[in-house]
Amino acid sequence: MNDILNKLHEAAASPRAQMDGYLSQGKKIVLCAPVYTPEEIIHSMGFVPMGAWGGDVALNRAKEYCPAFLCAIVQSLLELGISGAYDGASAIVIPSLCDTLKTVGENWKYAVPSIPFIPMTYPQNRKPAYGVAYTKAGYERVIRDLEKLGGTFSEGKLLGSIPRPNAAMRKIDELLAVHPEITAAQRSDIFKSAFFMTKEEHTGLVEALIEKLEAQTPAAEKLPIVISGILTDAPALNAILDEMGLHIVADDVAAQSRQYRTDAPERDDALNALAEKFATMDNCSVLYNQDKPRVKWIVDTARARNAKGVLVVLTKFCDPEEFDYVMIKKACEAADLPLTLVEVDRQMVRFEQVRTNLETFRDLLKM
Repeated sequence: MNDILNKLHEAAASPRAQMDGYLSQGKKIVLCAPVYTPEEIIHSMGFVPMGAWGGDVALNRAKEYCPAFLCAIVQSLLELGISGAYDGASAIVIPSLCDTLKTVGENWKYAVPSIPFIPMTYPQNRKPAYGVAYTKAGYERVIRDLEKLGGTFSEGKLLGSIPRPNAAMRKIDELLAVHPEITAAQRSDIFKSAFFMTKEEHTGLVEALIEKLEAQTPAAEKLPIVISGILTDAPALNAILDEMGLHIVADDVAAQSRQYRTDAPERDDALNALAEKFATMDNCSVLYNQDKPRVKWIVDTARARNAKGVLVVLTKFCDPEEFDYVMIKKACEAADLPLTLVEVDRQMVRFEQVRTNLETFRDLLKM
């Protein structure tokens, strides 16, 4: 099991090495910006979809294009592109699910002209039939642009690219809830590495890990919590969670389980099935729903998995998450579920305030 976890950690910690390995094999890479970029289409057309969620880098050139109040995920994405960290990629697909993502594509065209920008324009009202049709038209636009880069679209191949990763990632999420010996850092590696490996390779490792965990007796219990946010992969943050003895029994994280909650329905038209999948997705700050079912989902999941509290990791300047937090806080208070908030960004080097906050949270959970 340690060998599997180490492989996943290497991929999560060294995306450039992964990228160079695939390029040396003659494979073409298409970068996938957050969130819900249609990786199934990219994979089915013969490319390696590779996550581009920014990184822990100083912001210099990106400031020429971005105001200071844009989230650091997008700013660091642009910074890495300008600095050449993504050199060798055939294109980048950027969706339009928040105000910041709607603008970064135009900046990318001028700042990183060597890597073509492919827009994926999603509808806000995605559930009605016209929303499904609009999403499908967006996918068709992506397909046309990928065909210009040498990809070939096939309904059959798309059908084969849709189901397997979702099932494996949902299963590992369920198992991690009852295996506190898997640390927060290792949990992060399991999900983060999925963005930097081929679907076949990563799913194979996850399925092997599932087999190992099912045969293993869980270790002593820790304090169970639900974690929520856009991105929670900061090594210092996960180290503190492990130091405090906090066990993530479920996540509401855009870069983790949110990616795998919804399956595409069985349809002869694979592209339409993928559009219907997006229509049925929910419980996420960047997916418009005036009823905000995400709030109830967090409380219900915390209860179902016997979590003692909820940790919200707020990405600085992420408006959709900030708007939702007020409702999440009220719902947790009404459910008598302890909640705490920590704010992070890609440039944080000191986590003392986060540590103090989590120490107080841990002591509250012990009461």
